[in-house]
Amino acid sequence: MDGYLGVIVIVVVVALVAAGGLFLLFRPGGKAAPPVEPPETLLLPEEKEKRPAAGGEEGEGATTTLPPPVKPAEPVVLPPEVEVPPPSAGRMVRLRSRLARSQSALGRGLLELLSRDRLDDEVWDEIEEALITADVGVAPTHAIVEELRTKVKVLGSRTPDQVRALLREQLLAQVNPDLDRTLHIQKHGERPAVVLVVGVNGTGKTTTTGKLARALVGDGKKVVLGAADTFRAAAADQLQTWGDRVGADVVRGPEAGDPASVAFDATAKGIDDKADVVIVDTAGRLHTKTGLMDELGKVKRVIEKKATVDEVLLVLDATTGQNGMRQAQVFAEVVNITGIALTKLDGTAKGGIVISVQRELGVPVKLVGLGEGSDDLAPFDPEVFVDAILGD
Repeated sequence: MDGYLGVIVIVVVVALVAAGGLFLLFRPGGKAAPPVEPPETLLLPEEKEKRPAAGGEEGEGATTTLPPPVKPAEPVVLPPEVEVPPPSAGRMVRLRSRLARSQSALGRGLLELLSRDRLDDEVWDEIEEALITADVGVAPTHAIVEELRTKVKVLGSRTPDQVRALLREQLLAQVNPDLDRTLHIQKHGERPAVVLVVGVNGTGKTTTTGKLARALVGDGKKVVLGAADTFRAAAADQLQTWGDRVGADVVRGPEAGDPASVAFDATAKGIDDKADVVIVDTAGRLHTKTGLMDELGKVKRVIEKKATVDEVLLVLDATTGQNGMRQAQVFAEVVNITGIALTKLDGTAKGGIVISVQRELGVPVKLVGLGEGSDDLAPFDPEVFVDAILGD
């Protein structure tokens, strides 16, 4: 009996211990066993460098790939505003007052001398001096004076109107209104007319080229400009500005490049673009430098491989007087000059160069510059010119 009682006591004790453990384990508010963390994953060295540090911050030595920089927006460059020039017709009439301001002193002096009651040799000498000072030239002056002396003797007494009519007749005869002053700018089928502009430095050659392009655009022509003055850095830029204003394309070449190549390319573009006129501005060569003058002849020959050179305009400064005459003669030996563009005629009393240059070269003055404005280049009108000299 005692043995059974011992076994029973042991079983009861074990049961109580087990019940107590279960109570402690499942009682309310009891703490659960901490979760078991997964084993740390081993990383390769290069992966460790790329892995960001905890909290989203980059660890020491970590690299970050930045997004490419945003390219700033390029400024919008608006094309230059294209102007609509007025037509060339009637320009000299509109600009007559400018011409009269500089030339009328000559006319007033001549009229005053011829109106004297007694015209002796001394008065006729003064008339000759006034004409020669105005760059009319010695031979034309002698012709004018001889004709006037003859007519005055026939008339006897003279009224102011008769004196003015006599002088107008003689001046107009020397300017020669019968010369053909037409610019030859008509297309040859699909080929444009080509105008070659020549002259020495300082005469306003590039400006005259730009003004001529402007006048032709105003007349409804499509124009291409060739900047063949490659020896002067600013010449191409200056011509580009003129072209941009009126929507005329400008063909340029490298600085100090071959002028003949630029002239050739401009002519080719004129053909491709079905232009009406190609105007080629050449370098302002000094007429004493034979090599440069030969280069001018080369430019003309190269153009003629693609098209006909219809006009060769020599730009002369009216203020240069007889020096301009010498320039004209040398240029005429190199290229066949077809017309004269006389600049700065509004700022000088030496308008007689119109008479002398035409007489020496047998080439008409076709264009005159009567101011510094964009539209101050005008077709030459002999009657308006003489009337401006004599005044109203």
